[in-house]
Amino acid sequence: MCDTCGCGDPAVVPVDVHDTILAGNNRTAAHNREHFRERRVVAVNLMGSPGAGKTAILEATSRLLGGRQRLGALAGDLATDNDADRLRAAGIAAKSITTGSACHLDAAMVHRGLHDFPWRELDYLFIENVGNLVCPAIYDLGQEANVVALSVTEGIDKPLKYPVMFLKADLVLITKIDLLPHLPEIRIDAIADALGRVMPRPAFLPVSARTGAGMDRWIDWLARVSRPRPAVAAEAHAGHHQ
Repeated sequence: MCDTCGCGDPAVVPVDVHDTILAGNNRTAAHNREHFRERRVVAVNLMGSPGAGKTAILEATSRLLGGRQRLGALAGDLATDNDADRLRAAGIAAKSITTGSACHLDAAMVHRGLHDFPWRELDYLFIENVGNLVCPAIYDLGQEANVVALSVTEGIDKPLKYPVMFLKADLVLITKIDLLPHLPEIRIDAIADALGRVMPRPAFLPVSARTGAGMDRWIDWLARVSRPRPAVAAEAHAGHHQ
């Protein structure tokens, strides 16, 4: 049980207190977003279950981009620096955010994580959230896009069991598709059907970090994520067309 949010359980954290927590989080998230947009850094909140392949996806992303884009990551986990170590070995500037008993990252953790980290020099900052399909979906971190990694080994009904996570996703990466020959009961079309029932605009890409299958489409998707503009510049641009 997360001791910071109570996982939405009103017996642990009353609803009014939880709403206050989220309001404070949203203010910090807006502050983070302002920072990212000022520097035109694309921040991506990468979520998914433990073992869904989040770190492997980022390692493969670094291999494919080959230094053409400057990548960084804040790796959230309850304990250890293992994921950040792997990402640094893959050529990604990375820093751990160790949450202890908290089952998600929040905007304040991300803000603190930016201290003494060269995020201003990046093109993309991946926020690898704690492995969890519940709480991370609730907390805005200041990201430009939400991406969920969903492994074929998790079955076909996870979107139906955890709809809030997929409701807020801009893209779902169906990972570990190289294992499909060993999972005859798992079909991509069945996973796609489940996603279509909960996502307002279903968007998914089947990928394998191990073989590289589908990863080119992921790179193309990243390239299409709008490079954020500072709020003042965006407002001025909008006013010019009125």
